[in-house]
Amino acid sequence: MEKLTFYALSAPEKLDRIGAYLSERLIRDVGRHRYGYVCIAMEALDQLLMACHCQSINLFVESFLKMVAKLLESEKPNLQILGTNSFVKFANIEEDTPSYHRSYDFFVSRFSEMCHSSHDDLEIKTKIRMSGIKGLQGVVRKTVNDELQANIWDPQHMDKIVPSLLFNLQHVEEAESRSPSPLQAPEKEKENPAELAERCLRELLGRAAFGNIKNAIKPVLIHLDNHSLWEPKVFAIRCFKIIMYSIQLLSHLDANSRSAATVRAGIVEVLSEAAVIAATGSVGPTVLEMFNTLLRQLRLSIDYALTGSYDGAASLGTKIIKEHEERMFQEAVIKTIGSFASTLPTYQRSEVILFIMSKVPLPSLHHPVETGRTGENRNRLTQIMLLKSLLQVSTGFQCSNMMSALPSNFLDRLLSTALMEDAEIRLFVLEILISFIDRHGNRHKFSTISTLSDISVLKLKVDKCSRQDTVFMKKHSQQLYRHIYLSCKEETNMQTHYEALYGLLALLSIELANEEVVVDLIRLVLAVQDVAQVNEENLPVYNRCALYALGAAYLNLISQLTTVPAFCQHIHEVIETRKKEAPYMLPEDVFVEKPRLSANLDGVVIEFLFRQSKISEVLGGSGYNSDRLCLPYIPQLTDEDRLSKRRSIGETISLQVEVESRNSPEKEERVPAEEITYETLKKAIVDSVAVEEQERERRRQVVEKFQKAPFEEIAAHCGARASLLQSKLNQIFEITIRPPPSPSGTITAAYGQPQNHSIPVYEMKFPDLCVY
Repeated sequence: MEKLTFYALSAPEKLDRIGAYLSERLIRDVGRHRYGYVCIAMEALDQLLMACHCQSINLFVESFLKMVAKLLESEKPNLQILGTNSFVKFANIEEDTPSYHRSYDFFVSRFSEMCHSSHDDLEIKTKIRMSGIKGLQGVVRKTVNDELQANIWDPQHMDKIVPSLLFNLQHVEEAESRSPSPLQAPEKEKENPAELAERCLRELLGRAAFGNIKNAIKPVLIHLDNHSLWEPKVFAIRCFKIIMYSIQLLSHLDANSRSAATVRAGIVEVLSEAAVIAATGSVGPTVLEMFNTLLRQLRLSIDYALTGSYDGAASLGTKIIKEHEERMFQEAVIKTIGSFASTLPTYQRSEVILFIMSKVPLPSLHHPVETGRTGENRNRLTQIMLLKSLLQVSTGFQCSNMMSALPSNFLDRLLSTALMEDAEIRLFVLEILISFIDRHGNRHKFSTISTLSDISVLKLKVDKCSRQDTVFMKKHSQQLYRHIYLSCKEETNMQTHYEALYGLLALLSIELANEEVVVDLIRLVLAVQDVAQVNEENLPVYNRCALYALGAAYLNLISQLTTVPAFCQHIHEVIETRKKEAPYMLPEDVFVEKPRLSANLDGVVIEFLFRQSKISEVLGGSGYNSDRLCLPYIPQLTDEDRLSKRRSIGETISLQVEVESRNSPEKEERVPAEEITYETLKKAIVDSVAVEEQERERRRQVVEKFQKAPFEEIAAHCGARASLLQSKLNQIFEITIRPPPSPSGTITAAYGQPQNHSIPVYEMKFPDLCVY
């Protein structure tokens, strides 16, 4: 062998003849079953191949590959393994000269076939499968980096390579069930096709460029579909933990939008599991495209659950949808949205939050909602699911600047949903606000409403209000107070709503409060107490007791946060009085499983109430703004009320009167407020209806005129309007384009009209005082 190698290196032009001779001998020996000579010939070829790297090696490689193919065609497992080992050695050689006509199609097909070996002997079957995987790995290494070689990323090759690797990867459970000793572990690992297939798959995807990843991922998805591996989802999760996240899984979710809910839920849960991996260097879509796909699937699932079929209407032959399976899928999508969001940096999560909020249907001019019973159900379910998704994204969101965390366009839309009739939607809005405001993890400390005598046991984390937070509260505080006040007046509130309101008030006091905010929050809570006392809204007894208890719990907390002794004493005295004579006004008796309420709340004595005059007096002595404290809180009415669909006529008229008074140019004159009586309201309704009828009739006449009038009449009418417009424009132009007056005065033009005559600047004569 040494002499043959020396001869080949000395006369490289003879290498192709040497290869042809060895190939002829090997084919003859294989046919005559002389396997000893076959092994000698392959050993000689291997050594020559490793030693020679001359330019004429291409012809020798052709003979070599021909012999390897002959061995792989054999039915003898040992010959197949021998040929595979030789090909793997060849694959690791870096050739000096490229080959333009070499083909590896046969090797891809044969190695893939070996990966699916079903030999009766388990040990031989394992060896054949291992050889097939190694052969595929060798083909990939040989061709992936050489542009002149066959494109291994073509679908015809990937559709064979990837399923062969996945087929062996599926038996990982059997491999893991064997528990070898630590000394035998390396040997067992080499004998395990599943482990080798996983390494090969990782190497294959690691070499994929962005343009090739699609062809590599698509066979994985088809394999999981064909073998129904989405529903158990264990193997699917394992695959995507190997290949990481890719755009193809999202598009595959769209392609399966009409599959069973359990299949879609499996795909989404695989996405969720893959999302928690740090996807450094992985290939994926833009962030908003990913969330848009998930939200689209959420809306489709809602439609399926409402209509009962994938075609929009149930009919014979249509697959009936199970509502509980769709609900399970919806929860899986929401969980996946949260998993993805948790891996994003703060600025990207802010974009996702704005994107999701823009999808929430609101009853406004810019965001029309569907009408009818089915439309209302779809709107409600869509709102709930999107707000659930928003809550998942906002959970754990940390942003030092509240102006960035809650921008105006987002906060306006979010608070608009707080005015809706649905109690569940209002609760989600409160929870979302709490998750944004809570930056120090204090939320769980206010999960239950109570009047603690010492709040130090809560171990609250309190920081000084920053300048950015102060700016945020100056801009949005009245908007927040207004929605808290209106939320307290809702008749459909339950214990969870009051707990969320208490948590929101407490977190505002801890996270965003300065002296001005503290004063406003106290005024707000005293106004809520007045709502329970006056009861203009005709609230049930439970709601009134809950408002009394909410005010007591919050004032107890804020009094201890401000550390003003006289303030704390007043609050403590009222709470003690309630404990003795009116426990139904404290949270310990109201917010329990079986509330202990009073049959009559109309006779509440002043000793049971927190008095605004007293609080103003004690806080004014400690430097707080006593004048502002004396003013009762009145919420500002805005155009947002139309979103609630519940604004009363009285509120409408008072809003119009307020706007007109603000826009009046005679601000010095105080016009006495008009007394609003039943007759006034009745007249306002009748007048508004009459005006609407007149406007509708005028529009009908205009439309009828343009439909039935002759063309000449319409042209004359439009021409008159055009001539009027032109005359007005001519007057404006005459005024604005008049030449500047001349220092030399005016001259008289024809018809005796004075005309300004412009003199060039260099001919003007200026007084001596103007010369420097």
